[in-house]
Amino acid sequence: MGLAILAAILIAVGGILHFVGLRIAIEARPDIARAMGGVLTQAEQDKIEKAYQEKLQLIQENLQTTSEELLQIQKMKDRFMEMATPSAVKSQIPGGNSKGGPLKPANLKSSNGSDLIESLDESLQSVTVFKKNIQEVNQLWSKQLAWLGTLPTGLPVKGSYSLSSGYGLRIDPFTQMMARHEGLDFSAPVGTPIIASAGGVVSRAGYEAYYGNMVEIKHAEGFVTRYAHASQLLVRTGQTVKRGDVIAKVGNTGRSSGPHLHYEVIRAGAHINPASMIPKEH
Repeated sequence: MGLAILAAILIAVGGILHFVGLRIAIEARPDIARAMGGVLTQAEQDKIEKAYQEKLQLIQENLQTTSEELLQIQKMKDRFMEMATPSAVKSQIPGGNSKGGPLKPANLKSSNGSDLIESLDESLQSVTVFKKNIQEVNQLWSKQLAWLGTLPTGLPVKGSYSLSSGYGLRIDPFTQMMARHEGLDFSAPVGTPIIASAGGVVSRAGYEAYYGNMVEIKHAEGFVTRYAHASQLLVRTGQTVKRGDVIAKVGNTGRSSGPHLHYEVIRAGAHINPASMIPKEH
């Protein structure tokens, strides 16, 4: 009986000591607590959850900025295509939002907290690398767009107009004989703004016998543009202009049968049909 009572007391004391020791381990030494029974403290759980949230927040922020940069690239690409694509092929460019394909869910299973943290770290690293690549593409598109802005691919008239004469052979309005026309004629009311089709430097600005009041601009890649028959010139020789700047106003000066802009594009001394340089939207 005495032995039984002693055994009971020892068992009770052992149970109490185990419980107290486990509680101390949980609060002071979580690693011992896990070894004793796989127990996590609330503090540890909060720490792991906080780590998850921080990693996920970083991934979300990176994805958000990357998404914005992708939208910016798309806008630049669209602008590039508007400026660079000839009318003849513009309608053949694929577009639209139709997409498809089988769903292939990503495998994101993790066996424990440590694995999940490691997985999140890898995801964050992947997003960071992808973001860097996107930024490099963004910079490349910006450079290409800036370069394209120096070429005469813009419309030379701001406002309503009608195309009164095309490029090539035509009946001359004064002699009524076949003659070569080395530009496009934009019929518009007197005073309609004439704008630079690209950035460049004004090489000539003044009156010419046939062109009337005329502006000539030198651009990148050896391009030159001419704007003739203006009623008023708003730039001077040597002045630097940007794409879209108003350089003159439509008039009826020089060898002209009515108010219009005669517009020429020249490269390396040879005339180019301006229509092949103007985007379809125009």
